Amino acid sequence: MADERDERDQWKKLAAESAVTQVETGMIVGLGTGSTAEFVLLALARRIREGLRITGVPTSEHTAVRARELGIPLAELTGPIDIGIDGADEVERNKLSLIKGHGGALVREKIVAQASARFLVVVDQTKIVSRLGAAPVPVEVVPFGWQATARRIQDLGGKPERRDFVTDNGNYILDCSFGSIESPETVTVVLDHIAGVVQHGLFIGMASEVHVGGLSGVQVLLPNR
Repeated sequence: MADERDERDQWKKLAAESAVTQVETGMIVGLGTGSTAEFVLLALARRIREGLRITGVPTSEHTAVRARELGIPLAELTGPIDIGIDGADEVERNKLSLIKGHGGALVREKIVAQASARFLVVVDQTKIVSRLGAAPVPVEVVPFGWQATARRIQDLGGKPERRDFVTDNGNYILDCSFGSIESPETVTVVLDHIAGVVQHGLFIGMASEVHVGGLSGVQVLLPNR
């Protein structure tokens, strides 16, 4: 098990380093959250030591703390971002639709993704699927009446479980299992119209490219629109 985890970490590292090669001096860079994002931060920090000059926009307090430790200059989100780089829990191979939010920062991650001229996703090969749904869809909800929100999601076919976690925004996370998701676009519309839902982890049509680390090195996937 440890050997498998080490191998996957190596794949993530390769993918992160591939994505970071596209960052240029002067860029505003969106910084993701989670285990894969750590490899992005390390790769950026190394390039900064070599002379790269950028400003990072973190998607969580955890990422902000880690970036400062590594010497990555930070700023608040006030305008467009040149490149956002983040991980994903699942990537649908053809359209590059994503499930994100295992790290609990999905709202800020989506804000940064939407603000990015290009949004690069970094994963290991085990995250590529033909159809989304093996992983639950994280849904951030306001604490007030969260049980009613959960019942509404359940009535619409999801199986929500509240995570023992409070987001940086002061909200709860419901991990919602939908099974194999035939139409992520339809589920997106449904979740968007439930009162109490702040945001969800379905990222549709946002990925510019996906850098996939695996046994054969790094493969870059582009969306088949």
